[in-house]
Amino acid sequence: MIDEVVFVRHGRTKYNLARRLQGQIDIPLDAVGRWQADMMAYELAHRYYWAKAAALSRGVGSSSVGMGAGSGDDSSCYRDLPVHSRVLRIVSSDLMRARQTAEALGTLLHVGVEVDARLRERSFGSWEGMTREEIKAMDPDAYRSWKDHTGGERAYGVEDRGHVGSRGADAMRSLVRADDTGRPGTLIVVGHGSWIVATIATLLGLSGTEVSSIGAMRNCHWSRMRPVHGGEGRLDWTLEEFNHGPATTEDWENGPGYLRVPGAPLWVPLDTAAGAA
Repeated sequence: MIDEVVFVRHGRTKYNLARRLQGQIDIPLDAVGRWQADMMAYELAHRYYWAKAAALSRGVGSSSVGMGAGSGDDSSCYRDLPVHSRVLRIVSSDLMRARQTAEALGTLLHVGVEVDARLRERSFGSWEGMTREEIKAMDPDAYRSWKDHTGGERAYGVEDRGHVGSRGADAMRSLVRADDTGRPGTLIVVGHGSWIVATIATLLGLSGTEVSSIGAMRNCHWSRMRPVHGGEGRLDWTLEEFNHGPATTEDWENGPGYLRVPGAPLWVPLDTAAGAA
């Protein structure tokens, strides 16, 4: 029975750096995004190391090297440990940036990554690939309506935010209810910023105007919810963590200096970018 759901946003891409709406364009991680994914994976691997121990007890990813070479049985030391008291699943959006992020964690924990298209990012229609400045210049009224959450973006084929939240929440309920292991478990879903925020808001029962009060998700940060199983299949949800990330002294959005091309633009917050314009 899944009693913990962790939402992880993918790492940085070149579109994130350029502040272009990605939507469902299939963009891979850039060098900083891969670093972010690894830092996230190292951090969450501390928390969920029991999942790797459980995999090793089944011989998944086992090797005799350094564990009594020649015996061919390095899983024996795990067999009597209580590592099977919980189960862990990793499910990713089918878009490459999410799959690459999920694989960073799955590789460390020896847990396979499942793919689910229902976790895709919000579709931004004909705005995909554009910056906010380009959208505003093309249609300032639609841009203003989008920022005010009054629906002007729908004229350009942008997916309604309520629909994003509904399909995300439906996917979460389906994944949680489909668990038939009989053991408590953790579900880690790797997806996208707008999708995660809309899904969490819907699960919490927030109205459309209340969604913005939650805030945004940074790259390779996570949020954690508890599904509470009630009678007749009812699920209630509580939010226990939001937008948490690895502790690091590095510039998270731009990564360590050795991953930056000299003279390349740096990611800056929207309000800072607007002030510098």
